[in-house]
Amino acid sequence: MSLASLLTDQRQRLDALISLLSNEQNLLTQGDIDGDALAQVAHEKQSLLAELERIETVRRNVQKRLGYDEGAIGARSAAVDAGCQTAWESLLEKSERASRMNDLTGQMLSVRITSAKLQKKRCISRMVVIVLNLAESTLPPDIFPRQVPCITFQ
Repeated sequence: MSLASLLTDQRQRLDALISLLSNEQNLLTQGDIDGDALAQVAHEKQSLLAELERIETVRRNVQKRLGYDEGAIGARSAAVDAGCQTAWESLLEKSERASRMNDLTGQMLSVRITSAKLQKKRCISRMVVIVLNLAESTLPPDIFPRQVPCITFQ
């Protein structure tokens, strides 16, 4: 397999990954998260990342077999000599974009999880207040004290 075709394969999979990341970000910005859709995106993303890793391993092996140094300098030299420097630079840009999008998606997910935890704590607090109010209104004053200690969550 030629270097040009490997770079094309990687670029196509990176395009698909960027599309999935965009979809994942859209799902995370909705009021109610569709867990099934998010799980499907995560599964597809995992498959794409595995395929990208496989292709990258093949590309590195081809680069090494052709006598180029390992790493970014050898990869760039191989791309220049094979006449696909533009494809290589495009691949690097897409890789950086996908990485930034993945970082942002992780931050968005973290915010949603934190928000959900806070919402759960507020819900529990409201339920405790309702139960306390109910107990206060139905139990005699000598059984239920008027002053209830403050409930805080960490």
